[in-house]
Amino acid sequence: MNPDNCDKRALDRPAQDVCDRPGGARRRQSQTASASDGPADRTRITDERARVVRTIAIINQKGGCGKTTVSINLAATLASRGHKTLLVDMDPQGHCALGLAVPEKQVGQSIADLLRHGMDGQLGIADIVWQISRQLDLAPATVGLAGIEQRLANAADRDRRLIQVLAPAADRYDYCVIDCPPSIGLLTFNALRAADEVIVPVETGYFAMQGSYRQEQTIEMLTAKVGHHVRFKVLPTLYDVRTKLAREILSELKKHFGDKLLPLVINFNAKLKEAASFGQPITEYDGASRGMKDFDELAAWLVANPPVPAAMPAQATTTATLPNGQAYANTPTLSGSDVARSAPVPPQDADNASVSRAAELVERARELSARTAQLSQRLSRQASANGIDQPIPPQPEPSVAEPQQAQPAAPLQPVASAVQPAPERPGLKEKLDKLYGIRKTHKGVLFVQPGEGKSRVGIAGDFNNWNPASTPMNRHEELGVWQACIAIPPGRYRYRLVIDGQWVKDPYNPETETNPFGELNSVLEVA
Repeated sequence: MNPDNCDKRALDRPAQDVCDRPGGARRRQSQTASASDGPADRTRITDERARVVRTIAIINQKGGCGKTTVSINLAATLASRGHKTLLVDMDPQGHCALGLAVPEKQVGQSIADLLRHGMDGQLGIADIVWQISRQLDLAPATVGLAGIEQRLANAADRDRRLIQVLAPAADRYDYCVIDCPPSIGLLTFNALRAADEVIVPVETGYFAMQGSYRQEQTIEMLTAKVGHHVRFKVLPTLYDVRTKLAREILSELKKHFGDKLLPLVINFNAKLKEAASFGQPITEYDGASRGMKDFDELAAWLVANPPVPAAMPAQATTTATLPNGQAYANTPTLSGSDVARSAPVPPQDADNASVSRAAELVERARELSARTAQLSQRLSRQASANGIDQPIPPQPEPSVAEPQQAQPAAPLQPVASAVQPAPERPGLKEKLDKLYGIRKTHKGVLFVQPGEGKSRVGIAGDFNNWNPASTPMNRHEELGVWQACIAIPPGRYRYRLVIDGQWVKDPYNPETETNPFGELNSVLEVA
């Protein structure tokens, strides 16, 4: 064991030391619990105390977008800057431990055990953490975390367990980074409760972009339900500036999210994957790599731009009694399907209850409408009937009809206007237009055209000797589009569409040139 990598005071501790990391770095469960971690000091827990440490949740319900890579390397970079950092793995796959070379068989107790015990005083955060470096600790996850949602189904504090168990250690850490599972459930609810801010890693691809729109709505809905404000930021990942698609996706993200998009990207870098395979963060594997520079910029931006606390609607508090008889402050609990029950209503104002219920119904209507609008491929089938230039209206009125039976007619109008400030997103036609035209994929060049008003569509160009019969486009009935994927060798090609016998340029490809007949050909370049 290299004494330079170890805390000499810990060398005499038996049991938990494992020196299997490349370079002699050490893995051990931290046994440095302070006196403040005793059961008597873990009983009175409030959300305010948990805010001593700055907590960042890495959330995206889509897998493969780099959540764990961001979590590990952001935590390691913050630690390398001298900030005491705790990395909490809330994903049952346990990839944070895998990416930091923590041997799974030697993880005796994990975050699942801590959440299960809660505040009963039998287990504390210091009993499960592994020291990765002098400034970085890991609270690992195991497959047992997958069953915690069922175990806590009837617990009154099921969506507050994480903030409760982290609170005693808040004064020992500057930052806490939470790696969330690729789903929205109880584990993610707990992370949102504990977090000051949320970072959503978004791979610069089409499906990931669509998922980020949905993720934004989901996080806004969840934070509204639990009555806790978090700062929301989008982080483009796996960005390859050489590809036109990545540049277009990044531009679209900027248009949609505005200042919610972080002013930096995590570029695609093979060193990040190599570092994970060796069980090291990028700070240890290659400090001069492009990936290290990206994460250093991310950490520097976060340190320089802390979230500004925002006022949330006042929440009524109750008290709950722990097994030792002491009480702690308790905020309203998330109640599954009916959000209205999780937001206490002052009993002296019966109209407020109807207004709150109406607001929730309007919010659900907005969510459903926005989700439908974002599935733009399916909206193309309705374009001819509804008019492509006019967004499909959210129509919240049917959802508000139920509260009107309780005679809340007077307050309903201002509530609806407050909850729904901007139901129409500008640029729906432009977003639909983004679906059409040409896209380069690993299988070839994908041609997509609107499906309405056409009975036969073909493609003629340099790549098929200008024979549209050899390259017909197929109609995708579910999406309502015409499409064809053609394997084309690298080069520059001219082409035209043949729609029901009429030769026209591709209206969704701005690259054109004039042909000998004075008409325009579309131009395609394959790298």
